[in-house]
Formats: sequence, C-alpha cells, structure tokens
Amino acid sequence: MENGIYAKFATTKGEILVKLHHDKTPGTVGNFVGLAEGNIKNDAKAKGTPYYDGLKFHRVISDFMIQGGDPNGTGAGGPGYQFDDEIHPDLKHNKPGILSMANAGPGTNGSQFFITHVETPWLDGKHTVFGEVVEGQDIVDSIEQGDQIEKLSIERVGEEAQQFDAAANFKSFNEEKEKREAEAKKREEDKLKALTEGLSKTESGLHYTITQEGKGPKPKKGNTVSVHYKGMLVDGTVFDSSFKRNQPIQFPVGMGHVI
Repeated sequence: MENGIYAKFATTKGEILVKLHHDKTPGTVGNFVGLAEGNIKNDAKAKGTPYYDGLKFHRVISDFMIQGGDPNGTGAGGPGYQFDDEIHPDLKHNKPGILSMANAGPGTNGSQFFITHVETPWLDGKHTVFGEVVEGQDIVDSIEQGDQIEKLSIERVGEEAQQFDAAANFKSFNEEKEKREAEAKKREEDKLKALTEGLSKTESGLHYTITQEGKGPKPKKGNTVSVHYKGMLVDGTVFDSSFKRNQPIQFPVGMGHVI
C-alpha cells in the first residue's frame, strides 16, 4: 500500500479497505480514527473501547449508499457530541466508494458515515468527504441492512501517517471553530460589498440603483401602481419574474403590502 492512513472494515460480507484523507480533512479523520481506536471520549462506549466494532449498517439504499456508525442502530444515535463540516474543494462524491459523513444538516457530524454505490454529486458541499474505497467495492455493493462491522482497524503506512495524532487533530479542529466562522462571515461581507458597490442605500439597508429616470407623476402613499420585477439569487438564478409571466404586480404604495 502507498503511504497514508487506512481503515479496514471487517464486515459480515468481507473486508473493505478505505484510504482516509487525513491531509485534507484532518479534523474529520481525527474524529473517525480516534473513535475507531477508542481514544476519544464519547457517551456510547468507554474510552479505550473501539467504537465501531460490532455496529451494524442500519441503512442501506440500493444504487445509493450504505450507512453505519450509529451505536443505537437506528439512525438517531451518536457519540454525544457534534462537530462542524470540513468540506474540501478537491473532495467530491464523484464515484462509487466515497466515504462521507452522514448528518442532519450543517454542523451536525458525529460518528455516522456512509459509503456510496455510485457517484452522488448532489451531496457535494453538504457532506464531508474524508476517504475512498481502494479495495472491496464489491463488498460495499453486497452489504445489506443489518450486516455488521465485526472489526474496524486503522492501519498507518509511512512516517507521516505514523505521526498523525487523531485526538489532537480533532481537538484542534474544534478549537478553530470561531476562526472558521469569522472567516466565513468576512467572505459573505466581501461578497455583499462587491454586489452593492456603486449602489445607493436607504435607511432600512436596501441597496438600489436607478437605471432609467421616469417622466410621469410620482405616486403617493395609497396610490395603486403596476410594476414589473425580477427576483434573483446572488449567483444569478432567477426565482421569480413578472416579465416571464407577462403580468405585472399591482399594489398600493406605502401600505406594506409588498415584501
């Protein structure tokens, strides 16, 4: 095997070997490896006890994926804590055998994971990819609901992999949460600034520009006006347009009837 960190699943149906992306998702891999080796405190098993050994694949959807990692075997269990997504732009759900974190929305990762049967691009950006199958995809495809992870062992190949401290990397990832949130906020602020550059701003915070001056009388409060509009997301996606329907909207000015 080439250098890296591997997870070997000994299952009811046979062995699955997965290479983990510890270089690109160190926090997520740290959590997974730490639990597998019993080095991360959790509510399901005593520290020192391999977390995944004996757990079942509680959810299997044909031509989609197999899901495991719930100590309760119901899909509702976990380690007693949650952590942030760790989405890396180079890692996609672009082929069979992708190992990714199951979640119930942003920032709800715990111990549950899934392995894909096929490419699932609609999951990109929503689930953290942190490994891929290098041997045993046929075993993945044969797994049925209720099949067991008899043993999940971690194998380190090479000096860098040997030095990877799973618990320390997971701890560091969690401690950097405030920094990640601040960086994300700054990115959104910069995006908004670029979108509104050169526009006028009302007291309420609405940004606008007049592209063509009108010549008719100015409507007064309570007057009914008929206007065309087009609503777009920041990426240019049109979510509503009166132009498309060729039917302008009518409403009384200044009465709060338009959101």
